[in-house]
Amino acid sequence: MAKKKPFYMQPWFIGIVVIAVIGIGIVVMYNGLVGLDQTVTEKWAQVETQYQRRYDLIPSLVNTVREYEQFEASLLTELTTLRSRWATSTSVTERIDTAEQWDSAIARLLLVYENYPDLKTITAISNLMDELAGTENRIAVGRMRYNDAVRGYNTAIKVFPTNMLANAFGFTEKIYFEAAEGAETAPEVFA
Repeated sequence: MAKKKPFYMQPWFIGIVVIAVIGIGIVVMYNGLVGLDQTVTEKWAQVETQYQRRYDLIPSLVNTVREYEQFEASLLTELTTLRSRWATSTSVTERIDTAEQWDSAIARLLLVYENYPDLKTITAISNLMDELAGTENRIAVGRMRYNDAVRGYNTAIKVFPTNMLANAFGFTEKIYFEAAEGAETAPEVFA
């Protein structure tokens, strides 16, 4: 009589183990993708928080600076318009587009501020400009962290075998926050 194999050597048991390992692998990959997706969302929320800070600073700055007529009125109007556009935008893409335009206007504002020595002597404006400069730095750091999270997520959904699972569950590529076209050239301000 042939000796019976132990249950862990039976083909049905080996099949169950293989299926369990594959199942656990799928769960781990799925949970990893969800975690990466949530990281991107969280990093974008941090970027939006800094833009909200900028959004809140702009009215104070505009109102304070309006008192000094030598300052460029068109730039203040543009900042106010962009602030309104930010408030009404609903998608990440719209917000990124508005933010890029805002970045350009803020850069011009900072240059104008540098070209008007009288503005630097006004404490309220100087304090607001310092707050704005600090906010700009926070935004830059937030964008960098967001883009890092997007890179990690996009890489994960494109590598094998995770890409098959990502496609099956509808994970799609996230967009990077890129500099606006022409951002490498400093804006000109005429004093």
